[in-house]
Amino acid sequence: MVKKIQTYTNFNILNKHKNSILLIGNFDGLHIGHQKLFKFANRYKKKKRLKIGVITFDPIPKMFFNKNIKNYRISNFEEKVKLCKSFNVDFIINKQFDFKFSKIKHFQFIKNILFKKIKPKYIFVSNNFKFGNNREGDVKSLVKNSKDFKYTIIKPKPLKVNSKIISSTYLRRLLEKGKINLVNKYLKRNWSISGKVQQGRRVGRKIGFPTCNINLKDYIIPKLGVYAVRVFFKNNNNRFFKGIANVGFRPTFKQKKIILEVNIFNFSKNIYNKEIKVEFIKFLRGEKRFKNIDQLKKQIDKDILNCKKI
Repeated sequence: MVKKIQTYTNFNILNKHKNSILLIGNFDGLHIGHQKLFKFANRYKKKKRLKIGVITFDPIPKMFFNKNIKNYRISNFEEKVKLCKSFNVDFIINKQFDFKFSKIKHFQFIKNILFKKIKPKYIFVSNNFKFGNNREGDVKSLVKNSKDFKYTIIKPKPLKVNSKIISSTYLRRLLEKGKINLVNKYLKRNWSISGKVQQGRRVGRKIGFPTCNINLKDYIIPKLGVYAVRVFFKNNNNRFFKGIANVGFRPTFKQKKIILEVNIFNFSKNIYNKEIKVEFIKFLRGEKRFKNIDQLKKQIDKDILNCKKI
């Protein structure tokens, strides 16, 4: 039986979800650092016989305060929910982060939201957690008010690998450098982008390499270039197709917008407007501009051969 997870868009949660273990953060990507936190929370869940809830925010506050940041997310909300299910989370509060919410004073957040609406028994947060108007609240604020509002703060140490703290920020830097192997290692799964297949200019089809185009939306843009990928169709995660993908401007054709285009091997069905998930397996080469179409086609042939060897 598939575990059900309750999702809320506000703090008016059901009574059965009050007096729970609460984890607060963006949890973008749910990497091994987050996974360590969730495993720790599950030990409390088993010992204390409590439910686990998550508060997360949309958009990510950094994107809300800096409108110039367009591409930032490691994963979308749908994937976050799916991963939370696998970590025995019982409910998620996905709070819209807007101007009104950003102006709440940190003490009012503790008193009126945490205490009056959610009533957590335990709150798990990272040491650098900030909240409230002008980020005035921090872990010290939560600890200071813990007795009055009847919760206990748990702040596990961050996970380090080779002296590097594993964080969403660190993974974004790795993606921008094309270090897909490390990203996949720190996610414990293949990094992916999901989206609807859009109709493009059909340039790939004209040169013998038909592609399906995906809008990157607010996903982080990885290093521009060519990748070995696996493609899944929505609601069919047991079967995948191998393929090759390019992330970039397609400089040979003088495009101005970055897109993800995927050539699925041995596949000829019409999948426009279908939802697909593209898993990134390995970075093959950086994006290049070619003098003519023949040079491009020769390079694509080489790329496909290299891809099929992986």
